[in-house]
Amino acid sequence: MTQQHISKTERIILTLGEEIVAGHFAPGAALPAESDLCDRFSTSRNIIREVFRALMAKRLIEVKRYRGAFVTARNQWNYLDSDVLQWALSHDQDPRLIAAMNEVRVLVEPQIARWSAERATSNDLAAIEQAYNDMVTHHADRELFNEADIRYHEAVLASVHNPVLQQLNVAISQLQKAVFSRTYMPDQENMPRTLAEHKALFDAIRHQNADAAGEAAKAMIASSTARLKEIL
Repeated sequence: MTQQHISKTERIILTLGEEIVAGHFAPGAALPAESDLCDRFSTSRNIIREVFRALMAKRLIEVKRYRGAFVTARNQWNYLDSDVLQWALSHDQDPRLIAAMNEVRVLVEPQIARWSAERATSNDLAAIEQAYNDMVTHHADRELFNEADIRYHEAVLASVHNPVLQQLNVAISQLQKAVFSRTYMPDQENMPRTLAEHKALFDAIRHQNADAAGEAAKAMIASSTARLKEIL
């Protein structure tokens, strides 16, 4: 959810949600009373209650009857919700969060790579190759390189043609953005290796070699993890 072209209700959800994740309200703390929030946002109780329902769905708050809304413990937050994940990555400087999310990559990406090798269509291959070529072209530009890198991994995930996994696409992309933004290293030692690893994965997928694809994904993650350990 972005701030562009959204309703007043959605804007309040974004504002309060980000304030919670940023630590303006500590876990266990009560949010302001409905009447106070109505005054702050110049809105009705019905809207505030709708906001509360949305924040409960993100597991950021719990509403206790006759007592109000309270912030839940951080380990209860729904990190697969794209808003929660984006806010957490923007405001949470705890390196354990990035490390924990990197473990998710270790768990899912090698299998995604294997399935891609087995299922990718010619259109899927063209999308992966275009993203890889853009990475090569923009290897010296952090923003453009990372954007192409995200598209590369999104194209690999899309090529699996699993609608349930596809629902994780936004969360996985946010995770990858967080890792990539911290591990972008355009120097002569790291960038050639990064491009070679992405080329190896594409080649394995293109040749329908599931074992090689899985190993290529593991190698890619190992390099990223090593770079993460240098900065965390």
